[in-house]
Amino acid sequence: MEALSGDLARVLADAVLVVHAAFVAWVVLGGFAVAHRPALAWLHLPAAAWGAAISFGGWTCPLTPLEHALRRAAGEAGDGGGFVERHLLAMLYPDGLTRGVQVALGLGVVAVNLLAYALVRRRRRAARDSIPARGAAVAPPGRERGRDAHR
Repeated sequence: MEALSGDLARVLADAVLVVHAAFVAWVVLGGFAVAHRPALAWLHLPAAAWGAAISFGGWTCPLTPLEHALRRAAGEAGDGGGFVERHLLAMLYPDGLTRGVQVALGLGVVAVNLLAYALVRRRRRAARDSIPARGAAVAPPGRERGRDAHR
């Protein structure tokens, strides 16, 4: 990292921080995107599992030491005074982050995603139930169940 100029290291550190924040948002809220595009589950489920594992295991995401190393290469101690540093750093690395808080955050991720996937399942079930079974008789327009709809 020493070969990077201070400005380049700072820009890269900010970019890593933004990517990290976007990943956290995807982990927490991506299940709701799956409600609209079910194929996204292939991307979201592994990300959500990783996010929960990081929280439950008490591990450090690999993006964290990368961002810190870039900040040191830029001559910064950690949290600078810019928008990215003040707001995104506080979100990703809150003060008082204890093991209990990490577990609570992990449970929150799981709860939000269980809700999102329950909505996905409900939508799919409703869509499936609204499609007539293969080979089922479909009433012609203007008729309901063999009775004239105009009565």
